[in-house]
This record gives sequence, C-alpha cells and structure tokens, in this order.
Amino acid sequence: MHDIRAIRDNPAAFDTALARRGLAPVSGAILTLDEARRARIHSAETAQAEQNRASKEAGVAKARGDAAEFERLRALVAAKKAEMAEMQAEAKDLDTRLTDLLMGLPNLPDDDTPDGADETQNVELHRWGTPRAFDFQPREHYEIAGVLPGMDFELAAKLSGSRFVVLRGAVARLHRALAQFMLDTHIEENGLTEIWTPVLVRPEMMLGTGQLPKFGEDSYQTTNGWWLVPTAEVTLTNVVHDETVDEASLPRRMVAHTQCFRSEAGSAGRDTAGMLRQHQFEKVEMVSLTHPDQSRAELERMTACAEGILERLDLPYRTIVLCTGDMGFGARRTHDIEVWLPGQNSYREISSVSVCGAFQARRMNARFRPEGGGKPQFLHTLNGSGLAVGRCLIAVLENGQQADGSVRLPAALHPYLGGKTRLQADGRLA
Repeated sequence: MHDIRAIRDNPAAFDTALARRGLAPVSGAILTLDEARRARIHSAETAQAEQNRASKEAGVAKARGDAAEFERLRALVAAKKAEMAEMQAEAKDLDTRLTDLLMGLPNLPDDDTPDGADETQNVELHRWGTPRAFDFQPREHYEIAGVLPGMDFELAAKLSGSRFVVLRGAVARLHRALAQFMLDTHIEENGLTEIWTPVLVRPEMMLGTGQLPKFGEDSYQTTNGWWLVPTAEVTLTNVVHDETVDEASLPRRMVAHTQCFRSEAGSAGRDTAGMLRQHQFEKVEMVSLTHPDQSRAELERMTACAEGILERLDLPYRTIVLCTGDMGFGARRTHDIEVWLPGQNSYREISSVSVCGAFQARRMNARFRPEGGGKPQFLHTLNGSGLAVGRCLIAVLENGQQADGSVRLPAALHPYLGGKTRLQADGRLA
C-alpha cells in the first residue's frame, strides 16, 4: 500500500510514477477522499470537545439550580453526541473507501526499472551457458520416451481435471530430488533459514502480500474462508505481520518448499500441454526481510542464489529485468530468470525475484525498531523462486535428453538419486 503522506507532499510525482505503469492520474481522487476524511475527523473531535464542555457547564447549572440552562445544555450535549457519531461514521466510511482505492493500486517502480508496455520491452541483463547442439530433433518433456511411464496426465485428468499431473516412479523421485537439492543448497551455501508453513491462510495474509483484494480470482478459497497459497511468499513474508522487530534481527532470509495453487485465471489456451502451467505445483521460495538501505543489494544476492541453482544443474539461462508494463503488482523491480527449453526452442521463466520496498510491509503493518532509537520504520520485503520445481524438472529432462529416449541427469543430483546418473528409455533410473 502507499504512504498517504507522500501523496499529499508530491501528488504529481505519484501520478507520474503510476503513469509509467500505464495508469491514469489518481492523486486527485485520493486527496479528495483524504481531505474529506480528515475534515470529518476534525468535526468529530470538535463536536466531542463541545459535548464535554457543555456537559461540564450543565453540571454547574444544575448545581446552582438553573433548570432552564441545565435543560438547554443537556439538549446541546445530546446534539453534539449525535453530531460526533455522525462524523465518526462518515469518517470511517471515507477511510474504507480511501483504503480500498490505495489497496487497488500497484507499487511504484524504481527509477531504474525500464519503461515499457509489455514483455517485448523487457531488458536482458546477461546469459549463462550455451544451449546444447542436438544431432536430433529435441522433444518436449512429455514426449521423451523415458519420461512417458512416469508422467501421467490422463490419470490426473480423471482424478482432478485439466492442468494436473500424476508423477510416478523415477520421474517422481527426480522431482523430489530437485526440491531437496534446492533446499540443501539454499540452507548450507546461501545462508537461508528453512521454514515449514501451512498452505491454508487467513484472508488478511493474502491482503498483506497483495494477492487480495484485486487478484482473488487467481487463487483458490475454501468454503470456510481460508485461501490456498499461490506461493510460500504469502506465509514467509507474513511472519512479521503486525509486528515490530529489532533492527539487529535484519536481514531475515528464509526458504520454504511448499505446494502452491493457482487458478490460472486469464491464461486459457496457454501452455496447456505438459506440466509447464499447472493448477497445483511445487516451489522452493525465498523471502528476505531487510533494512530499507539493504534491499536493492539483497535483490542482487537473491537473484544470484536462484541463478546458482541453474548453474549447478548445468542449465543455460538468461536473466532479464521486467519493464513497468510486465512487472507484478507488488514489485518495484523484478529480475526474471528464464531457463533454456530445447523442446520449445526458447527461454521460459523459472524464477522471478522482486524487491517490494515498504509496499507489503505497510499492508502488513510490519516495522523494525532502529538500533539507535527513534520511531519504528517499515521494513522492506523481497521474494523470489529458488526455483519452481516442476519447471526445473522440465528443464533437466529436455536439456539432458538423448536420441534413444533416455535422459542424462546433472551430476549435482546424483547423490540425491542413490548414485544413479541416467533416466533410461524404459523409465527406470540407472
């Protein structure tokens, strides 16, 4: 959410920043509501002061036996009480309308976030690795002979419908090994603390990280009001919901491996084949909570953590910075990491690392207490995939595929597979 004081101080700058995201000026509507709300609050406070004064004067009139004055003052007390209640109710309504308006507006982009209308104007930062030259036509992951016995979309459709998959045998083990490898790397080498969290959360947790109120259709809600998390960003970020922590405890760097659930609203017809875009999937998610002065450096560190996983798996990738028109709702700057998929002959997103500034912290009321004293400040939040497990499985299968339908597996995974190095064409590990 946005700082109303910053909008009051420089409404033109606020509108200019939103215009970079393709939005029309809105500071006028915000300030109109804010001024009306503040006027009602002032009127309520004035009425309360007049009520208190009249109440005291009524006591004096009663003590001296002035019945007429007492009745006049008693009527004034009642009138001011009613006026105060009316102003408070109007102020509350205006505050709700103002909050709803602010909650529906995206974060303001950093100054160095590139301007652009859509993904075609994203900017490549760098590439790593060289896509393999195949002496045969590479297949997509779900077409590889060795994968076919372990990736069942027909059974998943019978159980749950479209955009689900059942993994079995060697492919299921490989999927599990990838998640374990990611967790171990982030914990032992990157210094993240492992957290295990629920996948069902209260609405206010989704509100805190920006999935609600605007993007409710993208997630699943249970009949008793819980929401299924679209990513562990929701739970990890909200560990400081409505808290004030010591500055010395920052940065807090966390990682979690969870099931994730997304309705994929608005993506009909996109990536329907295979397991690239699923309603239920697994991610290893990184979240950092930092001092404002450290958040941009933390973005670079988290990006390197995600890139390092791909490098250990010998998977070519490129890293891009998203333009303002392609960036997520809560982000100020986002680095997308795209892995090379030879079956599609293209780079596809496997991680998105974002710095959100105080945007989520303000929604969560999450602050830190400065070491040198002074007023508590909103901390900064960051989140990023480290990585999407299913998409990493796709990349491993497609990049390691052989002409005979087998798959050569990355050396980093061999210890997690009991020393097995290959997925054979018959679907077994060897």
